[in-house]
Amino acid sequence: MDRIEYDKLVAEIKHHMKLYYDEDTSEISDAEYDALMRKLKAAEKEHPEWAGEDSPTKIIGGSAKRKAGVKVTHNVPMLSIEDVFDKESVNEWVDKVHEIYPDAAFSVEQKIDGLSMTLRYSRSGDGMKLELAETRGDGLVGEDVTLNAIVIPDVKEFLDLPYEYLELRGEVYMTHEDFEKFNEEQEKKDGKLAANPRNLAAGTLRQLDPGITKERGLRLFIFNVQDGPQELLESHTKALDILNKAGVKTVFHKKCTTAEEISSVIDEIGEMRADLPFDIDGAVIKLDRIALRNDFPAGSKYSAGHIAYKYPPEEKVVEMDEIIVDVGRTGKLTFTGIFHDPQTGRPARLCGTNVSRATLHNRDYINEMKIGIGGHYKLFKSGEIIPKLNGCVKEPESVFKAPTLCPVCGEELFEEKDTADIRCINPNCPAQLKRTITYFAGRDAMNIMGLGDVLIEALVDKGFLKSYADIYKLKDHRDELIEGGIIGKEKNTDKLLGEIEKSKENEAEKLLTGLAINNVGKTTARGILKHFEDINDLKNASMEELIAIDDIGETTARDLINFFHNEENMKVFDELKEAGVNTRVKQTAGGSEKLAGMSIVVTGTLPTLGRKEIEELIVQNGGKAVGSVSKKTSLLVAGEAAGSKLTKANELGIRVISEAEFLELIK
Repeated sequence: MDRIEYDKLVAEIKHHMKLYYDEDTSEISDAEYDALMRKLKAAEKEHPEWAGEDSPTKIIGGSAKRKAGVKVTHNVPMLSIEDVFDKESVNEWVDKVHEIYPDAAFSVEQKIDGLSMTLRYSRSGDGMKLELAETRGDGLVGEDVTLNAIVIPDVKEFLDLPYEYLELRGEVYMTHEDFEKFNEEQEKKDGKLAANPRNLAAGTLRQLDPGITKERGLRLFIFNVQDGPQELLESHTKALDILNKAGVKTVFHKKCTTAEEISSVIDEIGEMRADLPFDIDGAVIKLDRIALRNDFPAGSKYSAGHIAYKYPPEEKVVEMDEIIVDVGRTGKLTFTGIFHDPQTGRPARLCGTNVSRATLHNRDYINEMKIGIGGHYKLFKSGEIIPKLNGCVKEPESVFKAPTLCPVCGEELFEEKDTADIRCINPNCPAQLKRTITYFAGRDAMNIMGLGDVLIEALVDKGFLKSYADIYKLKDHRDELIEGGIIGKEKNTDKLLGEIEKSKENEAEKLLTGLAINNVGKTTARGILKHFEDINDLKNASMEELIAIDDIGETTARDLINFFHNEENMKVFDELKEAGVNTRVKQTAGGSEKLAGMSIVVTGTLPTLGRKEIEELIVQNGGKAVGSVSKKTSLLVAGEAAGSKLTKANELGIRVISEAEFLELIK
């Protein structure tokens, strides 16, 4: 490896570290990340002069966030543990210890796949009270998450122990059951799904509302005494046993004295892995006598006297049984593979769960992977939670061919230019109808209070809604709706019908958003209607006119033209106009162009203005209210408890102002 390749590898690893530690997400699996780190360590071993202080091999974790509290300097650094990937490396380390201390014992423990948190307890009356809970952050500075920690059932707010001070380190995690429950609820709301339990647990612990933390069901295992009385700082396993008796939930651990015993417990933990209700990604081996640990340092990044054996990622071969084609809300075809373990005839058992399906992404992916009925494929879990195919083992008789007609409505499908996506563009396709109407009635669009997905499903199933224009015809069926109890009794039915009528007066941008045109969300809709007096004018807009609008590219312009030149779409749109839904852009009094050309992000709690109010002021004065910070952001308006957006703005050198300074700008 030359220096250029080395620098590229460092940049790549830092990118993945930032995603994992600072943004609670990941693009690659743990095994892929570990492989990159091994490659980097090998390069630095050969060329130690390349390894600066900012090398990923010397960086402990991510930067501390402020989303869940203020920054805290750790009393005891919260370091990482050096990973090894084979039993030979474990044996070498144990032999090294035994050369110096022949009678040394070890603790072998589950390595929980979560995020570290330290708990500080102090004397209070007859026992000890939790004073502070802190995340790892960069290993030296974390953040105060005490309010969130005390709603975790495994965190004891009071300990019946006779000590003056105690500092415990543990791992916060989420069970498979709670993780799946969260994603099921997100699917119902058409919300963003979490990638894996570890990322969701990290985001949950760092957010501001302890009620959300409690609701999502975080758990905790204590795995180390960071500081405390001498009684707990002699034998590690003895300390964990004392804590256990005091009601503290400690990690699974076994005391061993030989390399053979250690290897046996590593295997034992590995066999548990498939049946555990939570994720583990290895086994930790620690010197039991804490005083000996500093004699075996592993560098500034790692805890002395510890190593972690990382299990190889689980992989199974599966046989493809069926390929399901579905149609999403935007009309895009989705492909799902249904398969079984050919050895057992049942779903594949992988990382503790039964797996029988995986997304097949798009037509290009299917062709590249040679996916078809009867084919055999390697299956693994990305991030140990999302099932993915990882290569063809036995080719099928024929590769699956995507349909040319919509599998639901039978209309001809549209192939998007320069992409592998295939769409049904029939707005009345039943597969899209419920999700389209739910989006139309949602908060970002027409905001019809009380018209949720469950009610919409019932109204569609009973034939009252065949398009979103039919929402405004429900008043004609008032008696029938009351008699059938579909919405409720007379009071609830009239309340919903009143909300529907009220929505007719919404600003035109809400209607344009609700039409669910590809690539046209609320911000884009608002920007488009700065250039037109009526949504109806978009029927005659040319490609050149649309591209001239800020942030409208050729793809979005094409999507707009396709929508407004589709006969079925225009039939529904005309019905909305006939029903009295506002399509004209309202002229706002007191507006200006003082913020023209500026993209402005708002974060935190402002002293007097609500989020909606300040966003309206931004738009009224010619600016664009956007949700995320990027290099294109002109200003960040920050209030109390500003979080990661403030950090990112500072990193990018973006001007940060207060509410008062913002109001001065638009005077």
